Amino acid sequence: MSINPFDEKPLRTKHDFLDWKKLAPKPYNKFEVDPYTKVRIILANGAEYEAVWFSHQFHRHCPDNDVRRQLAVARRQEQQQQKRISALKPINESVLENTIAYEQLAVDLTAIFAQRESDKYVKKAMDFALLEDFDHLYRYADLLEMDKGILAERLVGKYTEIMPGRPTIAEHRYPADDVKRYVNFGKASSLTKLDINILTAAEQQTMNYYMNQAGFYHNKLGRQLFTEIGMIEEQHVTLYGGLKDTNCTWFEELLMHEYTECYLYYSLMQDETDRYVKKIWEQHFNMELHHLHTARDLLAKYENKVWQQVIPEGKFPELLCFHENVEYIRKVLAETVENTGHGEDYVDVECMPKDANFFRYQTEVNGPDSNVASHNVIEKYIDDNGKDYRFETEVHPIAELQDRKVDNTTICR
Repeated sequence: MSINPFDEKPLRTKHDFLDWKKLAPKPYNKFEVDPYTKVRIILANGAEYEAVWFSHQFHRHCPDNDVRRQLAVARRQEQQQQKRISALKPINESVLENTIAYEQLAVDLTAIFAQRESDKYVKKAMDFALLEDFDHLYRYADLLEMDKGILAERLVGKYTEIMPGRPTIAEHRYPADDVKRYVNFGKASSLTKLDINILTAAEQQTMNYYMNQAGFYHNKLGRQLFTEIGMIEEQHVTLYGGLKDTNCTWFEELLMHEYTECYLYYSLMQDETDRYVKKIWEQHFNMELHHLHTARDLLAKYENKVWQQVIPEGKFPELLCFHENVEYIRKVLAETVENTGHGEDYVDVECMPKDANFFRYQTEVNGPDSNVASHNVIEKYIDDNGKDYRFETEVHPIAELQDRKVDNTTICR
């Protein structure tokens, strides 16, 4: 069942802010939790982080203190929501175990959105980044088994395959090649706008997580892997964030951010299987309804616009529901693994001009393959075990990536 959040009346809560007890919820049991509950928690955390930092940027660019005060109130509530969500992660779940959930989120969220996306240009971006996050899951999974003796297939519930995608070594591109054409939000569907906003927030959360965790990993190879993949997440944030309409005003963006959060929490509460976590999604949805209606009123007051000028169809489109995407990912792998970014589009690497910035950047950043952590993780695992660690439902769709006794570093280079 879908709703129009602009027609919903927010419930009045006893207190506008959460106390410290509510900011310390019961963490999930890592041995019993459904993998998609963990994924939903990470996604909501990322959405709140994005909302907070957008609000800070608006605050820093707004001369009207009446507006800034309203932003400050909502932002404090967003910060509380983010802290509450973050506390759902248990103490006994390691950084690397949590990282597997981050990558499962990136893989399945992107695949779900790509399959429902009507804008072909946006879908290309999703399919492109999908294969890169898919490869990250494989690299981290091998490091996890090597360092902790934990099989990542248990953590992902066997919903998601673990095998090479577009090799991470091939993902390092010249920065300008991740800058794409922005989407006209005036013509785009609500679903397209939501997908772009949510993926931007999710990738940004991952980028920040890796950026901050790299220095805390307990060995050199792990630190290097987090650093390398963190740089790819920077590329993905540039890619997805660059699809957002640059012509939107601050007030229009505020409304779209709050609408996105309402959509996300409503989807999560419909999809959630854990009763305790579901209750949190319900409470946060009600809080976001307040924020959405405030943003609507600010848009009307300061720009003399109605919400329909930003979101013509207020009713939520197809809700987000997490599920396995094995066959779709295999299809994208088979068709586009050799693609790379070139200007504002994507081309087979064999079609790139020999003097393209991609090749120069690859040489400058990677140097010899032995310098690259994502390659060295697999090489070390193979040296120790005779073959890499994977979870495949059937043979890999790319012949060059079927050999488990060698890490292919030539695909897409």
